Amino acid sequence: MGNVIEIQHLIKEYATGAGAVTVLRDVSLKVQAGEFVAVVGPSGSGKSTLINMLTGIDRPTRGDVIVAGTRLNALNENQMARWRGRNVGVIFQFFQLLPTLTLLENVMLPMDFCRTYPVGARQTRALELLDQVGLADQAHKLPSAVSGGQQQRAAIARALANDPPLLVGDEPTGNLDSKTADQVFALFSDLSRRGKTLVMVTHDRELATRIPRVVRVQDGMIRDA
Repeated sequence: MGNVIEIQHLIKEYATGAGAVTVLRDVSLKVQAGEFVAVVGPSGSGKSTLINMLTGIDRPTRGDVIVAGTRLNALNENQMARWRGRNVGVIFQFFQLLPTLTLLENVMLPMDFCRTYPVGARQTRALELLDQVGLADQAHKLPSAVSGGQQQRAAIARALANDPPLLVGDEPTGNLDSKTADQVFALFSDLSRRGKTLVMVTHDRELATRIPRVVRVQDGMIRDA
């Protein structure tokens, strides 16, 4: 299997009033297709910045970020938005579902934006994805009418809408109770077995021990990959 992620000598600096602050220092990392990877480390270590590089939300100061065969450094903002919609599913800690849309409409949204499926097929696909995460019977409810765990499962279905090669989670179980977090984690594990590549930032040490590969970030460097 090839690499879905290839980061080469990545450096990220931010300008501040006190001068440049280096957040990532010469980071290199490869993740193969189908891997399930946890990114762990103390607060301020650079984990979220690293994730933002994978999704194209942030840009490197130096070095290369190649995801799904595309060198992200080379894309302008419009190209990046189109690329992201088709290639990365992002799952957030606080779900980020649109409150005025039903779960079904939330899942259809990425397909509408990227025009990845024929208009007549989008609802069927969204229902299939909601069924995959155990929410077919909740499809026509608003996010406020379902539990936090159900909202997160709907967010996972939305992240899968365009069948991206990479799923990225930034503390996706951090706002859930332990039982619900276990259920969501089981869903991630199932997606990995089906061949999806997953990269997940987590502060949950016990959860991280159940993920096949752990990447430790400290002081802007990868200490263990």
